Amino acid sequence: MNSALNNNEQVKKFGRVAVLMGGWAAERAVSLQSGQAVLNALLSKGVDAFGIDVTKETILQKLTSENIDRVFIALHGKGGEDGVIQSVLEVMGLPYTGSKVAASALAMDKLRTKLLLKGVGLSTPAFAVMNSINEAENIVKQIGLPLIVKPTLEGSSLGMSKVNSASELSAAFENAKDFAGEVLAEQWIVGDEYTVAILGDKALPAIRLKTPHDFYDYSAKYQSDDTEYICPCGLSASAEQALQALALQAFNEVGASGWGRVDFMFDEASKPWIIEINTVPGMTDHSLVPMAAKQNGMDFPELVLSILALTLTSGDSTVEKADHINGKVNV
Repeated sequence: MNSALNNNEQVKKFGRVAVLMGGWAAERAVSLQSGQAVLNALLSKGVDAFGIDVTKETILQKLTSENIDRVFIALHGKGGEDGVIQSVLEVMGLPYTGSKVAASALAMDKLRTKLLLKGVGLSTPAFAVMNSINEAENIVKQIGLPLIVKPTLEGSSLGMSKVNSASELSAAFENAKDFAGEVLAEQWIVGDEYTVAILGDKALPAIRLKTPHDFYDYSAKYQSDDTEYICPCGLSASAEQALQALALQAFNEVGASGWGRVDFMFDEASKPWIIEINTVPGMTDHSLVPMAAKQNGMDFPELVLSILALTLTSGDSTVEKADHINGKVNV
């Protein structure tokens, strides 16, 4: 059989794939970019894929009216990353990428994730829920300065502010409370930022992030050209392996699966602190998971196919289990 025909045979295993993007969260614009990039990658490999711009009003009708075999979720934030769409797909019996319902809901909630991490003995910065600006004095006493204020149910660093003095807490609180979830005040860790992508049961090479901004905020993530992505990350082999193991442990503790990303801050003593766990990371041209995959010898279409291949199970009547070699699917 020639290679082109063999490729077609492999691609048929996926069936018709819906790429969900957009949504109604504050991260809608980023999700549309991620979804389009994923869709383009699938189409470039001959997958029978199409995109759905998700809205509350139309998503159920679109999912039920189309002949869909599986779903690639490229939705970020509320409604798409928090277990809501995953619940719908579970009821419909549609295989989908990423974590299941409970893990998606847990990982999306920064506060509950931190409570779980703390409960299992993993290091995460000190934190407190901020219900009103009247709590500013107690927050500073409890956590110290500087600190960072963030909404608990948003991604892409939306609604986050660094606070250097108690007088800045009011504006930071007002900014955060306009977004989804409770307002979380968190200890500021002085040091370097790293991230570790997860694909299946393996951790990809770590990336060190450097930005002239106060932190890796929305602008640094998606708009700035002066953010540095250092991969190889510069850690010793043993230190990087330890960080990868810690990322996998945190990922597994929240019950996450498929793919994702774990973010860290290293303090001045080189101790890693877990900041958050992402179950549907960005897939734009500025995104971190594709960078880590590239360092591991996997281009963007191969990464997308490898994520999609994790939806294939021996119990799926429409497909056979895909072959994997070094974390890649043979398509």
